[in-house]
Amino acid sequence: METASRRARTHERWRQRAERVSDAFGLVLILVLLTYVLTSLVENRGWTAVLLTLATSATSVVALTSSHARPRLVRWAIGLSALTIALAVIGAASGNHDWLNLASLIQVSLLAVAMGAVLRRVVTSPEVGSRTILGALSVYAVLGILFTFLYGAIDRAQGGPFFEAVAEPSGSDFIFFSYTTLTTTGYGNLVPGGQPGQLIAGLEMMAGQIFLVTLVAGLVSLWRPGEALRRRRERGGDSEPGASRAAD
Repeated sequence: METASRRARTHERWRQRAERVSDAFGLVLILVLLTYVLTSLVENRGWTAVLLTLATSATSVVALTSSHARPRLVRWAIGLSALTIALAVIGAASGNHDWLNLASLIQVSLLAVAMGAVLRRVVTSPEVGSRTILGALSVYAVLGILFTFLYGAIDRAQGGPFFEAVAEPSGSDFIFFSYTTLTTTGYGNLVPGGQPGQLIAGLEMMAGQIFLVTLVAGLVSLWRPGEALRRRRERGGDSEPGASRAAD
């Protein structure tokens, strides 16, 4: 009996925490942009990798909490995030890149799961509002980060260089190429040297355009700014006559 009561109290605490950051997709987008800036400016190695891991961990946990994910899943995300941070610290202190590679793999998987939860929350939302659109934009922005990690993994796995005429690309090269590909900007200064880089880049182009055209554009077309506020005012106005009649 005591165990059941303790579980009920724990569940209630997690529910209250989730409500405090309910649909906080604006914060999620800010954390995604912070991760993008850090990935562009610092290398994913040494102690700066710990900073990147912290930013990515915060993004994943806040995204899951804002998406009304189950408390157990949020707890798992916090535990895995703590594990990746510890692995990044071990890698930075020892100079062994294997620890950092393992941390990156776990963190990218966690980020993908978190964005899947955000996407589910967005498409099942009963109303389209600013928070819904911010959630969709967060998922779109994270696509570029996920493909960045994928390009880096391909570069480490294959024998030759990933880009033509770039012998040793940096992390900023990969994230710049990923976002120019996602948005189909295509400056042409960074070009995959062969397969599977070209195949993955084509998939990213299609994913970016399909996401924008089908989801983000559709949500914007359904968005009616001020509609929810107007309905609340109407409900408030309707309740006043009723209250006066009750008083009479």
